[in-house]
Amino acid sequence: MGMSTLKLLKYVLFFFNLLFWFCGCCILGFGIYLLIHNNLGVLFHKLPFLTLGNVLIIVGTIIMVVAFLGCMGSIKENKCLLMSFFVLLLIILLAEVTLAILLFVYEQKLSKYVAEGLTESIHRYHSDNSTKMAWDFIQSYLHCCGVNSTNNWKHGIPESCPQDEHVKGCYVKAQQWFHSNFLYIGIITICVCVIQVLGMSFALTLNCQIDKTTQALGL
Repeated sequence: MGMSTLKLLKYVLFFFNLLFWFCGCCILGFGIYLLIHNNLGVLFHKLPFLTLGNVLIIVGTIIMVVAFLGCMGSIKENKCLLMSFFVLLLIILLAEVTLAILLFVYEQKLSKYVAEGLTESIHRYHSDNSTKMAWDFIQSYLHCCGVNSTNNWKHGIPESCPQDEHVKGCYVKAQQWFHSNFLYIGIITICVCVIQVLGMSFALTLNCQIDKTTQALGL
């Protein structure tokens, strides 16, 4: 019974992590593609590293490392790798909870910081090609113009702005997009947390099962 349970847990955890390792590879590859082609540009010059490409590379790398530890730890029944996998998942989960709390507590300050960053970057539109690409993408995607309105463009309205007198600013449109998709964002976040907890549970259970099997075999 012990050996069959051990094999079942081992292969479930292995394929579970193998799937996420491939997902991590895809995210990393897409992040590298965006970084090389730099199609989205840089919006916040105080945080030049905060681009979609860099974020995807970091997330993809973390997923690959954690999933690799889970794969190797489960298939080789290595307790050290399994505990490393568990600890990393725990750290990531705690970091996510901490970040969510900080975003909730400092929501007003964060909103003010974002608005100031957008206002500062809009003045670089005609002098910085990276900023121009970022603004053109946002205005085309969200169908918005300027930070709060078309009045933010002092040196002529860009072609990426919609031809509409009542067009809204990108800051307001971004907030509306977030609120309209809040349910989906919440569901995805909860699913990610549940998957992490399941991974931690499988790792601990497999670790305990390895101990029981070892004792049963007298090793």
